[in-house]
Amino acid sequence: MTDAQKPLAGVKVLEMGTLIAGPFCGRILAEFGAEVVKIEAPDGGDPLRSWRHLHEGTSLWWFAQARNKKSVALNLKAPEGQDIVRKLATDADIVVENFRPGTLESWGIGWPQLSALNPRLVMVRLSGYGQTGPYSDRPGFGSIGEAMGGLRHLTGEPDRAPVRTGVSIGDSIAALYGAIGALMALRHREVNGGQGQVVDVALYEAVFAMMESLLPEYDVAGLVRGRTGASLPGIVPSNTYATRDGGWLVIGANNDSIFRRMMRAIGHADLADDPDLATNAGRVPHTGRIDRVIGDWAGSLDLDAALAVLNDAEVPAGRIYDIADIARDPQYLARGMIQGFPLPGGGSVKLPGIVPKLAATPGGTDWIGPPLGAHTREILGTIGYADAAIDDLVARAIVACADRSGVTA
Repeated sequence: MTDAQKPLAGVKVLEMGTLIAGPFCGRILAEFGAEVVKIEAPDGGDPLRSWRHLHEGTSLWWFAQARNKKSVALNLKAPEGQDIVRKLATDADIVVENFRPGTLESWGIGWPQLSALNPRLVMVRLSGYGQTGPYSDRPGFGSIGEAMGGLRHLTGEPDRAPVRTGVSIGDSIAALYGAIGALMALRHREVNGGQGQVVDVALYEAVFAMMESLLPEYDVAGLVRGRTGASLPGIVPSNTYATRDGGWLVIGANNDSIFRRMMRAIGHADLADDPDLATNAGRVPHTGRIDRVIGDWAGSLDLDAALAVLNDAEVPAGRIYDIADIARDPQYLARGMIQGFPLPGGGSVKLPGIVPKLAATPGGTDWIGPPLGAHTREILGTIGYADAAIDDLVARAIVACADRSGVTA
């Protein structure tokens, strides 16, 4: 599919952010056809370029996070760099940024300045605590948002310290809200007066919005939910069970009819027919008993055998996948979620496919994360900078440009 056929074709995005939340928001927009111009510092670029496992000096994560983006290496602290941002924002639909509140304003490229130049502009602002409130000027990463938003308190075993999930989930949730907010703001702009607006996403609020019934349960019943390990509190049975061969089986049989099917499938028709266990409310007081029955059954079988029994009974169940399981799984492969791309200098890399899947106008990966400054000359040329002027900016370390081999100067 060409860029012109993607749903966000023609949308221009200026991304001024680093690491995870802002760039992930920009990535989502880029995957569906928006032209995303990513501004990076000339001296090394986005720190994500050097995070985790590297391939010839570049993070493998970078190739996914920056796919379909155009890299412009630009010093935002220099007046000439700020002037370039103002020129780019004049023609942009969306600006995405995740600096601490007030930083862009101090450089003369915040919301008041850019919206005055372009009243139709939508600015997505992702920060630890939001643009207002007593904490707004504090630094805040996703881990702090997960803690303040309530997620960390719920994660782990009840008799141990709270733990984190294995990925930066707080940043990613905030990024998704940022992308959704940007699209809603564009829709409003198109049909309700033509004005842009700020989309203010606080990391802790994005996490808090995922916390299901925590607040009403506390407000009405005084309940402070705690850590419950692998089980889902108040929903029975929904837990993880060890199998004979050392595997782990996740079972979600909390629907009443599914519970009855499962109990019969594992040889406990007595529990299937017990009127005290007919509903979830009745099963909750017997959580320990039910989990012991399922645990004993799972422990008597190898993982594949246990899954076969549950699949035949149409009980939602699955193994806990590691990345090796994911990379070879036929469902992932059939839906295009494992895709290969050539790497600079040879070899290839597998990246996750695109979510969600639009039937008529799907997103895609046109190129993987680019070298630092790969598009500086191209983008500056679109706003009136001649090659000689760009060369002068390079010489004064205001911008950086990558040559055809990817070497940045």
